[in-house]
Amino acid sequence: MKCVIFAGGEIKDFGFIDTSELSQNFVICADSGYKYAKKLGIVPDIIMGDFDSYTGRLPENIEIYRSIPEKDDTDTMLAVKTAISRGFTEIVLYGALGKRFDHAFANIQSLVYAHENGCAISILDSDNEITVQGAGEKDYLKREGWYFSIFALTDTAVIGRYSGVKYPLENYLLKSSFPIGVSNEITADKAVLQLDSGLILVVRSKM
Repeated sequence: MKCVIFAGGEIKDFGFIDTSELSQNFVICADSGYKYAKKLGIVPDIIMGDFDSYTGRLPENIEIYRSIPEKDDTDTMLAVKTAISRGFTEIVLYGALGKRFDHAFANIQSLVYAHENGCAISILDSDNEITVQGAGEKDYLKREGWYFSIFALTDTAVIGRYSGVKYPLENYLLKSSFPIGVSNEITADKAVLQLDSGLILVVRSKM
């Protein structure tokens, strides 16, 4: 099982969500993220947050956690921490992007927190897939019609090898102050990214 978290950002198109798979996963709704689960007919395992954005009726016989508005964690971060504390090592975030850039950026920081705590985590919507990679080698399969971008999350990240893409790199010092990794494309069957040190944000976006 993996943990799926519905955050309160925008979900304009639900076609990318496999509802049959959701029924097999542990589902947490962060505050107004519950409206999306409700729309999909999904009964979450936990609904949590300070409920400053969702004021509707909450279901019975479901675990509800109410936090105070004056807290250090965002509602999504609370959900991520809860998933980690319950032993999940794979987390998917829906509704983590949208018109509130501050929330979107906070959710990216939540990705870093989860990664540092041993979780594979990603943000998904109909146009983007966002995850993080630390040191090591990882393969990324080609998707027609999608860009493939990488950004340094640490001040610097050392790329040993970045192949199978239109603009390959080798023994390259990727800096957080320069977006050289934006809008690349996978040209082979897969991209191979060997990261020697640092942490990078990996973003797939529809063209």
